[in-house]
Amino acid sequence: MIIETIFAILMTFTVALWIMVPAYTANAGAVPFGGGTPIDFGKCTKNGCRYLGDGKTWHGIIGGIVVGILFGLLQMFFVQTFHWDWLPQHTIITITTLATGALLGDVVKSFFKRRAGRERGEKWPIADIYDLVVGSLAILAIFAWQWMTTNVTIWIFVAILIWTPLLHRGANIIGYLIGIKQVPW
Repeated sequence: MIIETIFAILMTFTVALWIMVPAYTANAGAVPFGGGTPIDFGKCTKNGCRYLGDGKTWHGIIGGIVVGILFGLLQMFFVQTFHWDWLPQHTIITITTLATGALLGDVVKSFFKRRAGRERGEKWPIADIYDLVVGSLAILAIFAWQWMTTNVTIWIFVAILIWTPLLHRGANIIGYLIGIKQVPW
């Protein structure tokens, strides 16, 4: 009984990670491609506050989405080639919506972060971590509701909530250490 429980927990965490790979890699992939023209084109609100800031660029969002889609295509290849039928089978729609949604979640979070008077790089706990989850799962629900409700069970969702801060923190520390992020959070 204990071994079966441990196996079930490990499988749940594996499947959760598998589902979110396009979102996680899109989020991380935006950083090295960042720079260039800001998404808000440097525009400010009437009170002089930037809409998004210099940290959200067209290069970053497009590069991140491409990275997420490429990793998703690799997942599709592995499932088909090695017959990994025990893993959810991604589709072009699921990988595209997860990758795009992760970065849209980040953009929306940045909009509200600026409205809250927080600067680029300033910590905004919870929102900085879960923006990609909210965005990716919201867009996934819109475009692939059946796939999502079949594959993202409550326990998978809980595992995603546990994985995300661990991976987020680890990726940010690595990005900071290698010099592609200004802060380690």
